[in-house]
Amino acid sequence: MKKILIWRRRHYLARVSTFLIVGALIAGMVGCDLATYDLTVSVSSSEAGSTTPHGTHTYYSGERVDLAATPKAGYQFVNWTGDVGEVDDVDDPTTTILMNDDYEITANFLPFKPMIAAGGWHTVGVESDGTVVATGHDVYDQCSGVSSWTGIDQVAAGEFHTVGLKSNHTVVAVGLNFSKQLDVGAWTSILQVAAGGNHTVGCCLNGTAVAVGSNASGQLAVDGWMDIVQVAAGYKHTVGLKDDGHVVAVGDNSYGQRDVTGWTDIILVAAGKFHTVGLKKGGTVVAVGAVGYNFGQLAVGSWVNVSQVAAGARHTVRLSDDGTVYVVGSNYNGQRLTASWEDIVQIAAGLEHTVGLKAGGTVYATGHSSYGECDVEGWDLIP
Repeated sequence: MKKILIWRRRHYLARVSTFLIVGALIAGMVGCDLATYDLTVSVSSSEAGSTTPHGTHTYYSGERVDLAATPKAGYQFVNWTGDVGEVDDVDDPTTTILMNDDYEITANFLPFKPMIAAGGWHTVGVESDGTVVATGHDVYDQCSGVSSWTGIDQVAAGEFHTVGLKSNHTVVAVGLNFSKQLDVGAWTSILQVAAGGNHTVGCCLNGTAVAVGSNASGQLAVDGWMDIVQVAAGYKHTVGLKDDGHVVAVGDNSYGQRDVTGWTDIILVAAGKFHTVGLKKGGTVVAVGAVGYNFGQLAVGSWVNVSQVAAGARHTVRLSDDGTVYVVGSNYNGQRLTASWEDIVQIAAGLEHTVGLKAGGTVYATGHSSYGECDVEGWDLIP
C-alpha cells in the first residue's frame, strides 16, 4: 500500500511539473508574440505627397509592414530616409519594412524637373554640373546661346527658343524674341518653366503663374491662376495643373486642346502642338484636342502603369514604370522608333522627334533630324 501511495505521489508531482514546464513555455512564447515596436512615417513636405501608413503606429516584432509613398501633382518620389536598414528598397515608393525595433522613416519628394527638353527642331540637356548642352536648329542661337549658362536645374524648349531654370529660382532664355518670349529676366521664385510656340510660362513657388510672349490666342492669360504646381505650353495654348489634381487651360481651343475641365486626379500634364495630355494618379492617361489634326496621338485610353507623358506635334509619348517607352501618332519621321529603349527615366517630345534620358545619363533620340536635333550621341547627363 505504501509503495502505491509513493508511486501515485511521484506520478502526481511529475504531472504537475510537466504542467508547470509547459505553462512556462507557453507564457514565454506569448511574451515573445506580444513584443511591439513603434513605426513613425513622415513626408519631406505635406505639399508634395503622402504616405500609407502615416504618423506613428505600433506593430508586433517580426511583422512586415507595407509602405506606400504617393506624390501629389507636380512632384515625384525620391527615396526613403531615416531608419531604413530594414526597408526592402529605399528607392521604391511601394516597399516593405521588417519591424525589429522602433523606426522613424521619411518619404522624400521633389518637384518634377526635366533635365531634357525637345523644341521645334532642337534638343537640350542639363549636365550634372549645371551647364547645358544643345543640338539642332540654331538660326536664332537657341542652341549656341546656352553655352555660357551655369547653375541650371531644368530646361524647356519652344519652337525657336530655349529656357533655363536656375537653382536660385530665376530664369534665363535665348533664341527668337520676336514676341518677347525671352523677357524672363525679372522672374524670381520660379518652381518650373515651360516653352510653347512663341511664349514662355513659369510656375511660381507660391502657386501662381507668369507668362510672356505672344498672346494672340490668349495663351498668356494666367494671372488669376492659383494653387498651380506644374505648367505646360503648347503651340498657342497654356495648361496649368492644380494641387488638387484638376487642370486649367487658356489660349487657342480651335482643336479642343483646352477641353480639360472634367479632368481629375491628374499628376502631370503635357501640351503638344494642338493637343493636351494628362497622366492620372494610378498610371492611366487622358488626352484631348487634335480635332481635324488627329494622327492617332489621342489613342492613350488603354495605357496603364505610366510614369511620364510627353506631347509633340502629331505624337504622344509614354514612359512606363518598367523604363520602356511607347509612342502613338504619326511616325512620318520615325519619332515612334523607341522599341529598343530601356532603363529610361525621362522623356521629351519635339515637334517631330522623341528624346529619352537613360538611368545612367546617356540620351536617345529618334525622329526628324535634318537640323541635327537627334545628334545626342556622347551626351552624358546625370538625372
